[in-house]
Amino acid sequence: MPVAETFTFRDDDGTSLSDISRLDTMVTVVDGFNFLHDYCSQDYIGDRGESLGEDDQRTVVNLLVEQVEFCDVIVLNKTDLLPPEDVARLEAILHTLNPRADIVHARFGQIPLERILNTGRFDFEQAAEAPGWLQELRGEHIPETEEYGISSFVYHARRPFHPARFYTWINQEWPGVIRSKGYFWLASRPGLVGSWSQAGPVTRHELGGLWWVAVPEAEWPHDEENRRIILERWVEPYGDAQQELVMIGIEMDEAALRQAFDACLLNDAELAAEDLWGLILSAPRNRALHDAANLPNRAEVQRFVTNGLRVFLKAYSTDPASDLAQLNALANGASPTEAMRETP
Repeated sequence: MPVAETFTFRDDDGTSLSDISRLDTMVTVVDGFNFLHDYCSQDYIGDRGESLGEDDQRTVVNLLVEQVEFCDVIVLNKTDLLPPEDVARLEAILHTLNPRADIVHARFGQIPLERILNTGRFDFEQAAEAPGWLQELRGEHIPETEEYGISSFVYHARRPFHPARFYTWINQEWPGVIRSKGYFWLASRPGLVGSWSQAGPVTRHELGGLWWVAVPEAEWPHDEENRRIILERWVEPYGDAQQELVMIGIEMDEAALRQAFDACLLNDAELAAEDLWGLILSAPRNRALHDAANLPNRAEVQRFVTNGLRVFLKAYSTDPASDLAQLNALANGASPTEAMRETP
């Protein structure tokens, strides 16, 4: 991607590399003999003396995936060192990661030049849309790889993840998953989009922006096409907020993985309007509406704080019965001195 982007950049004088040259084909060479070993590595590229400087914190597996997912042609080298069944399996994995790439087998890097020169294959927009996870997210399933035990699915849910349960889950092994990508929704950050990316043993999660439900409608896109896309993803009462994660893997147990993700979702009791999470989840929508009638009043704020303290005390207090009794007394208007007398 960075190489291709240099052809779209113009300097202060308006000069671009594309004025004097043409990006014809993006080619990635894959070491067939070591690919799966490197894919399972947690090494940083700096550990192998290949970094762009001290600030380059990329991992080997992330670099591999970026180059495979964005290219037009994959040269699969050293295929002569692998048995035919391993070559077929590796080719299926690469095809799943980038369905549009032309895969060329090579021995000592020798390939027909017409497969990589003057092909006219490069198209920036198509390359950006090429990754297999993105096609899977759009429902463009690649079924022919399933014969090698490679499969994929999209996990959808319209409930937020409980932050503690989701944290526990993402710090466990996901058996069979070699690539996952998408967006997640945390109950503790209801207006924020969580961006998720995993390749091999390396995971990354970061802020991906705001859900549209947390944005005042006056600030939405004004063109009909983008507004239509937003509304197509809209489900009351939480608007466009959702879980949308693509899983690609080998011999995955889809049912078990779905069950593990489901266990991270808020349950019915946690979603109840009187509960702590119910009040938190209503906040982004209320802020976006910019309507005083919809904003929490003093009593609701007090109830919100009280419920939050109840959740905390149940989880961490050494004497929860006594502490909850005192909290309830305070919530009912007792003075601190009177509340201290409250015991079960």
